[in-house]
Amino acid sequence: MVGTLHRQMLATEQQLAIIKERETERDKALTELQESENRYRAIYNAPSDAIFIHDAISGQLLDVNQTMLQMYGYSREEALHLSVEDMSAGDPLASRQESEHNIKNAIEQGPQVFTWHARRKNGELFWVEVALKYTRFNDRQLVISVVRDITDRKKAEEALAAEKERLAVTLRSIGDGVITTDTAGRVVMLNKVAEELTGWSQEQAAGMALLEVFRIINEKTGKTCDNPADKVLSSGNIIDLANHTVLIARDGTQRHIADSGAPIRDPDSRIIGVVLVFRDVTDKLRYEQEILKVKKLESVAVLAGGIAHDFNNILAAILGNINLARVQVDKDTDAAALLEEAEKASLRARGLTQQLLTFAKGGAPIRQISSIAGIIRESSSFVLRGSNVNCAFDIPEDLWLVDIDEGQMSQVIQNIIINARQAMPQGGTISITCRNRPPPPGDQGQNNQDFIEIIISDTGTGIPENYLDRIFDPYFSSKRQGSGLGLAICHSIIRNHDGQIGVTSIPGQGATFTILLPACRKPLYSVLQEHDAELPAMKARVLVMDDEEIIRSVVESMLKHVDCQVELAETGEEAIARYKAAREAGEPIDVIIMDLTIRGGMGGQETVKKILEIDSGAKVIVSSGYSNDPIMANYRDYGFCAAISKPFQLQDLLRALQKALSGDAASP
Repeated sequence: MVGTLHRQMLATEQQLAIIKERETERDKALTELQESENRYRAIYNAPSDAIFIHDAISGQLLDVNQTMLQMYGYSREEALHLSVEDMSAGDPLASRQESEHNIKNAIEQGPQVFTWHARRKNGELFWVEVALKYTRFNDRQLVISVVRDITDRKKAEEALAAEKERLAVTLRSIGDGVITTDTAGRVVMLNKVAEELTGWSQEQAAGMALLEVFRIINEKTGKTCDNPADKVLSSGNIIDLANHTVLIARDGTQRHIADSGAPIRDPDSRIIGVVLVFRDVTDKLRYEQEILKVKKLESVAVLAGGIAHDFNNILAAILGNINLARVQVDKDTDAAALLEEAEKASLRARGLTQQLLTFAKGGAPIRQISSIAGIIRESSSFVLRGSNVNCAFDIPEDLWLVDIDEGQMSQVIQNIIINARQAMPQGGTISITCRNRPPPPGDQGQNNQDFIEIIISDTGTGIPENYLDRIFDPYFSSKRQGSGLGLAICHSIIRNHDGQIGVTSIPGQGATFTILLPACRKPLYSVLQEHDAELPAMKARVLVMDDEEIIRSVVESMLKHVDCQVELAETGEEAIARYKAAREAGEPIDVIIMDLTIRGGMGGQETVKKILEIDSGAKVIVSSGYSNDPIMANYRDYGFCAAISKPFQLQDLLRALQKALSGDAASP
């Protein structure tokens, strides 16, 4: 019995030991499990990203980590009862429908990453990046969301986007073209001006070699210029393009450009690309060239004016003496015929000097009532002489007269005919039609003015429609070698004659210029009679002031021929002294004929002022070889009572004297 009891006690002790061992193992397992749970919780809550665990079927939120609670501002109990709408901004890209769509994609397609506009408990909106992953755990389908607050990154992206937009706006606003390249010389960016100048868009040019987009050649040699990006990359310095650089656009258009290139450096001063800045200087160069042409023309014009002035002085002596000789010889003698021919030749020479003065482009028109028919015929013939272009005239015999400067009007006709001839290199016909244009019945416009109309048409290449509005602009020319001044001068001359000029054209069918000039219905024969009428001799005391002895001599002879008493002066100072002396002697001067330009002395403009200070009623006639000087056209504004251009004939001189002596200073 004792043995049995002993054995039972031993068995019980063994069982107790086993139980104790099992309890120890259980405690150890529980401890390890708790440690594992703690490790899991520590790991789960350690990330700076919020973690959501959803039931994939119901969408119920099963668990969140501590970061989620801190990020959104909820307690754990509150968080587990939140819906998608509670944690979202609610806009179309952050709604329940969008959330369900993203979860479905995560289940069917795999992990999804997207941005989300989230909402905190306090209502503050912020941006997050969400990573969704579908998984299975203990036969349960779960979707795990890892959410990262990207507010700072979003702000940085928005700031960068704003900076890029400001840069883009700045580049678009720059008046110069801008191209950037990488270190391989490939295009990275073009601004709007660069797109316009090169013909390539940003999308087309990106990644292309620079010289494919930025094609530049030397204008003089036609050779391709060195790659400016290569120059910048090799030197590391700012470079400028050489002169005469031409950019060839994608459509073949050529433009002169000025350019500079500079390296683009990163914060460590390493070169990471090249920026080219260039601008179209075609118009500037053309303008500079035209200015140079104008200056050359001005120099030639000054020379031409000086030659014409001196030639007119010489011609005044020749024509004056011939004219005086004709008056004194018998009209039926051979000498009279010879003198008449010499006089005609002198008058033609006067016409040539007038052309020189017209080229010199002096002042306002000096008008006289004339027939324009002869001017049109002579000017056209002069320009077309020796060319393969002929001229057809339709000019009525009863064409009204016009009050014009013949030299300037000749220049208008010549310029238009020259243009027409150049438009017909293969030859052709220029048609010139003249018509009287009375005002329409009841029309009170233009002071009910009569006009004559001159229509000049050619059969040449015509004028492009986009040029018609600019054809009279100074320095505009459709011809490569044109100065752009001819038609501008025509417009100015016609305007100064109170007229109008216009042009119409059909490309390929020629151009038509139409000129309207105020008309004078005075019959031509009466004008000619007035010009050729015999003027009576006039006994007057005349003072002649001129620095050319030959002029003083011939004018003295002319005046003495009509019984005038003559005194001579070489300078303004001498003329003033003689005028004073004559007044003091009781033999006052009736008329002074005063040269406008005195070399090395006081000329007519200054002298007449001093004469009028002495005698406000003094009668002074201005004379000049510069017939287009503004003073000659507006002589009354300067104190003169009449004007006479050199060279002049006896009748011209007597008519000016008669005008001065009659006191007709108010009429032109």
